[in-house]
Amino acid sequence: MKIDLDRLTESELIDLNHRIVARLQMFAQLRAHTSMLEFKVGQRVSVQAEHGPRITGILVRYNKKTVSLVTDDGHRWNVSPALLQRAAATVKPSGPNAQSQNVLAFRKE
Repeated sequence: MKIDLDRLTESELIDLNHRIVARLQMFAQLRAHTSMLEFKVGQRVSVQAEHGPRITGILVRYNKKTVSLVTDDGHRWNVSPALLQRAAATVKPSGPNAQSQNVLAFRKE
């Protein structure tokens, strides 16, 4: 497909630009959605922080462009699904007050 840009008017170029940007955004959303489907809500995942330790937690929600995860200490993170990895180890509940793995213990503030 060849488009002679020299023959297009300013308004046609602007319209073409908007259509190209919309199409590229659609591809980005499709990639994010595909990455999200590799993980399930309730699954244990990890992500490497840019300048810090690896963050590990439970995936709790799919967002439009990100996923939400809750760490073991109760912090909530929104992360690009492309950065996620499956966590190697699963924390097993133990002790008399141990909860099911299907229940997240949130800290009280």
